[in-house]
Amino acid sequence: MSTILNETTSTVSITTSERIQATMAAARVRFTWLGVRKSLNTQQKKQAADSFGAEGSFLSANKKLIDTSHPAYKAVTAIRSQATSYWKGSSLPFPEAGIRLIRQEAIGEFDQKMARFREELAVAVAELDQHYEELRGAAQRRLGELFNPADYPASLIGMFAIEYDYPSVEPPAYLQQLNPALYTQECQRMQSRFEEAVQLAESAFIEELSKLVEHLHERLSGQVDGKPKVFRDSAVTNFTDFFDRFRSLSVRSNEELDAFVAQAQGILRGVRPHQLRDNDFLRDRIAGQLAEVRGSLDDLLVDRPRRNILRKPR
Repeated sequence: MSTILNETTSTVSITTSERIQATMAAARVRFTWLGVRKSLNTQQKKQAADSFGAEGSFLSANKKLIDTSHPAYKAVTAIRSQATSYWKGSSLPFPEAGIRLIRQEAIGEFDQKMARFREELAVAVAELDQHYEELRGAAQRRLGELFNPADYPASLIGMFAIEYDYPSVEPPAYLQQLNPALYTQECQRMQSRFEEAVQLAESAFIEELSKLVEHLHERLSGQVDGKPKVFRDSAVTNFTDFFDRFRSLSVRSNEELDAFVAQAQGILRGVRPHQLRDNDFLRDRIAGQLAEVRGSLDDLLVDRPRRNILRKPR
């Protein structure tokens, strides 16, 4: 975040923060997840340390309770990864833990999608529970004397969950009648939260675009053993996802960032991964253009804290 903070709060940043406060809603997602590792107790650590001639108090060790490479367990964790990616990909950061901002008009779609993730998780956990005895038996064989039945719940049902809600980030209306001064203070505090959210959003977009540009530029530049470097299609297609998300979620508070995104989009418009693999001229041209964008983004990341930029109100 330090790379994006501006020492001067301009008129547009206040206007932007008020706009996102009026058009976006807070969405909170939380996960209940079974811990699959447990620290060794004092006696066990002492025994482990003795085998190395070490002191138990200087040893940190834990045991793995179940095999996390089992397909049924991986299916459960995959749903958490998908839910997290969707939540973060459809929202903007907010300076309070566990909360992000989504477009108010997208709440219905978001709610339906998260409900589906929750249903899919319940099915996957039920499937994992069918293998629970097998996993626990394998752990007992592998852990030997470290195995402790008390470390394991009777069932895995209810041990994994996705919870989500839409908490209010506004001061309660009743406070205005009970204590007007405190209400005003809370309004100002929340205003500063949204101003910080604007800065966090800018920072996230700049850093993501910078990483995408750097990665593709590195893949297109130079050779390995006399051959062009290999790259996955995602090195190109990830830009499309970024452009779509930027168009949907950008707070439009930074004209420089808008210009860099438009520049990158223009460079890659109509370009397909196979073309970059088959056309050396196109490959070199795109690499050179991306180098220019990369340098400009680096300047924006590094120099921005020292710059005093006043933007025109929108």
